Amino acid sequence: MADNAKAVNEVLDELLEAGDGPEVRIVEAMRYSALNGGKRIRPFLVTASADLFNVDRPSALRAAAAIEMVHCYSLIHDDLPAMDDDDLRRGKAACHIEFDEATAILAGDALLTKAFEVLADDRTHGNSTVRAELILVLAKAAGDAGMVGGQMLDLVAKDHALNMPEITRLQRMKTGALIAVSCEAGAIMGRASEKARHALHAYAHDIGLAFQIADDLLDVEGDEAEVGKKTGKDAAAGKATFVSLLGRERARAQAGLLADQAAMHLDLFEEKGKLLRDLAYFVVSRTA
Repeated sequence: MADNAKAVNEVLDELLEAGDGPEVRIVEAMRYSALNGGKRIRPFLVTASADLFNVDRPSALRAAAAIEMVHCYSLIHDDLPAMDDDDLRRGKAACHIEFDEATAILAGDALLTKAFEVLADDRTHGNSTVRAELILVLAKAAGDAGMVGGQMLDLVAKDHALNMPEITRLQRMKTGALIAVSCEAGAIMGRASEKARHALHAYAHDIGLAFQIADDLLDVEGDEAEVGKKTGKDAAAGKATFVSLLGRERARAQAGLLADQAAMHLDLFEEKGKLLRDLAYFVVSRTA
């Protein structure tokens, strides 16, 4: 993961090259947020799934960088006072604190649109149909039926006690959709069979929920310095989470079960699926 993160960072650094003129402040804010650390789990999913189908590494890294741009845009906007109101992200000042709210909003907008510019470029893939499908699936995953819709549900949840099916749906949209498209991107670029794509989608579904349960546990048990953001916010806000509904031990057990299920979905790929299997267990055991 560290090697992959380094490679993705190099691509992001190249794609987000600063120019000159007064508008360069936007690029500085984009670079601050996109190159400010992070585990790079979504880019890892892109490249690891692409490797299953022998996709050229430069193509996979460009798609991975595009999806990470969308993720970073969502973090910038999530941290704004009108949303989650967080001052800290990845152990550093949130974008709106380091710059200002208006610049943060524009930086998020620019990262989102830049992602689609990258996917539309023929350097990402030589087949225009593949590029169009990448754009389509990412747009769906990031929009009102995916990540943005999930964020809206999260805002509504502040005034409404969610039950388990509602929380599961919220997290599938807010977190799971972008994780799913990260796996799907590799299969799209590799022109994979429907059977292979279905297996990856099922894998992504399970690790997406496992990832969120682990996140909920970190909010309760994690060390703020290690996690890199404020902890205890969900409980303080009275928000229902997997942990508040299941309790810590049942939530931890459910995350483990989901990791096991995710790993089993990869049987089709035999030894080539090892990295993705390992990731399934990493997401539930991480401490940050």
